Amino acid sequence: MKRLQSRLFAFKAPSRQELEGYAFILPCLLMLLLILGLPMIIAVLNSFTPLWSEVKTFTLENYVKLARDDLFWNALLITFRFVGSTVLLHLVVGLAVALALNAQIKANRVFRIIAILPWTVPDVISGLIWRFMYNPTSGIINDLVRSSGVTKTYIEWLAHPKLALPSVIFADVWRGYPFVMIILLAGLQAIPRELYEAARVDGATAFQEFRHITIPLLKRMIIIAVALDTIWQFRRFGLIYNMTLGGPGHITEILSLYVYKQYFKYFNFEYASAVAVVMAVIMLIISFPYVRMMVRRV
Repeated sequence: MKRLQSRLFAFKAPSRQELEGYAFILPCLLMLLLILGLPMIIAVLNSFTPLWSEVKTFTLENYVKLARDDLFWNALLITFRFVGSTVLLHLVVGLAVALALNAQIKANRVFRIIAILPWTVPDVISGLIWRFMYNPTSGIINDLVRSSGVTKTYIEWLAHPKLALPSVIFADVWRGYPFVMIILLAGLQAIPRELYEAARVDGATAFQEFRHITIPLLKRMIIIAVALDTIWQFRRFGLIYNMTLGGPGHITEILSLYVYKQYFKYFNFEYASAVAVVMAVIMLIISFPYVRMMVRRV
């Protein structure tokens, strides 16, 4: 009780400077609540009760239907395959490129600009570009494969059941690795070069430097990059929509596409809201380690 009273009496009214700061961020907070908060609340309510129906009944029917829906479980499995593959490849490619760009070489800034260019291309445009590149008759990828003598036939990259998802993953790796690369490059530049110089004096090899200096000191940035990239990949939409629209069949249909089809194609508003809520819960669970680490840091 005494501790509570001491805290109450220790409370001070915010200063004028603090109030000015709150006033500056208030429009942004209101915009976030309007753009993100309001649709989220509507989606949650709509998944339990049809908001546009005259009869308001609280029901779990949509979630029961979701648990029995084979297409939902297929989309969830495809999503985990897509996210797991792309995040792993983003990390490998991003780390390799970051290590190369961190080296003291000439024209380093030019190479950094070239490496980050894929990230500047919008998601939708990337999907269109890769769809044309994968075109079986006029695409450059089939031309390269045929000219190299690997095969003389035209390959249906985006229509083949076994090639569609790997083709989409490859395109997404090109589009998304710069995001991880930037985070890891910032972490590499924060590592003191004196540590590497001391390791070379002691006779350490390049692999030993990477294993005992780079990876331990880069661990925090790797966790941040993987967490943010996983969340970003889980909600990927434009690239796959423009490349395959989830096809052939449902081979490349991830959860974001499944929600889109249920809502805008089949007009199952309540069921689409339930799927979106489950998708949001999964992303919250995935983001928990990152949020926990940031809270501990503060």
